[in-house]
Amino acid sequence: MNDRNYQAIVAGFVGGCLSVLVFHQLFIWGMTQAGWMNGTVYSTRAIPPFGVPQIVSQAFWGGLWGILFAFVVPRLPVPFDGVLGGFLFGLVCPTLVAWLVVAPLRGQPLGNGFHMPGLVTTPLIQAVFGLGVMVFIALICKLFNWKWS
Repeated sequence: MNDRNYQAIVAGFVGGCLSVLVFHQLFIWGMTQAGWMNGTVYSTRAIPPFGVPQIVSQAFWGGLWGILFAFVVPRLPVPFDGVLGGFLFGLVCPTLVAWLVVAPLRGQPLGNGFHMPGLVTTPLIQAVFGLGVMVFIALICKLFNWKWS
């Protein structure tokens, strides 16, 4: 594995964690304040099976998604190889995984039943998360003078 791959892993993981803590959570807060959803931000509720706080679990999984973003998005065709690609990748990929994989694993119906407002809010939250991942990856790469792609 070369230095660029290590840099992508680090920038992606840190960017994903930070995007959860900033973009994802603040967007949920904003939508809750607007009355579009009932969300709890920065929750410290213990999450099974290990009992870690929910925000720590979300940041960890955001970091893993960030690594995937760091490797996939730069390889998309122009103009999707940056922030726009992160937004669209976030809109589609984490949303589909949440609806089609995570929900059934938790004993919930596919797509959590595909009810409103979740049918709209979930993709929007994930899209804003994806935008944040790309913003933070770009900032990290600029800060450390890393080539991203």
